[in-house]
Amino acid sequence: MQVRTRHTPNFGVARLVLAPGEPVLVERSALVASSYGVVYEPKPGAPLKLQGKGVAAAGCTAGPEGGWVDVAPPLPGDLHVLELDGITGWCVAKTSWLASAGAVAMDPVAPPLRALQGGDGGFLTYVIGHGPVVLTCYGTLDIVVLAPGELVSIAGGHVVGFGESVQCRLRALSPDGAQSMRTGEGLAFDFAGPGVVLTQTRSPQHLGTWLNGAIGSRP
Repeated sequence: MQVRTRHTPNFGVARLVLAPGEPVLVERSALVASSYGVVYEPKPGAPLKLQGKGVAAAGCTAGPEGGWVDVAPPLPGDLHVLELDGITGWCVAKTSWLASAGAVAMDPVAPPLRALQGGDGGFLTYVIGHGPVVLTCYGTLDIVVLAPGELVSIAGGHVVGFGESVQCRLRALSPDGAQSMRTGEGLAFDFAGPGVVLTQTRSPQHLGTWLNGAIGSRP
């Protein structure tokens, strides 16, 4: 799978260019268009690999002459293509995942996540394998590169993803505030390098609060 992006950084659209018969996994609501002959599977099966719950995924498979699929996120923002090497896995926010190559496995109950969120009901998922993973962010993407032993704390709603080489813990942002493992609301990450953390300049968690406040303030 090759990924070509357009309309970035504000309103990104990703075109997934597929070889003949090549499958791809996409976020179900992100599908915009495809070339004629691409087969859409609302409930993907083999050879696509999907475990656990909480990800609204669909499969698309190119016809005998190849094809393409366009995906776009629901919120305005940038796109980032993560190239997996088959060795290092990544933990990514479920709301940031748009698409994965057919050779990429997604597992919300992988060991790196069980230590953080306890099971598959959390706001993170885990991806590993070969090929590109398309991620979206609300606002602009920021890449935090941590040196060995360097520490940083980041609010949960601003985290797009991080490599499993990064040490991290998940905690309450405020002891008195509301917290949700399902959405990441009220939670913060403490990261320790070396490694890379992808963040977004806006948090989708704040969007509903802002809208409710704006509507409630109208006369």
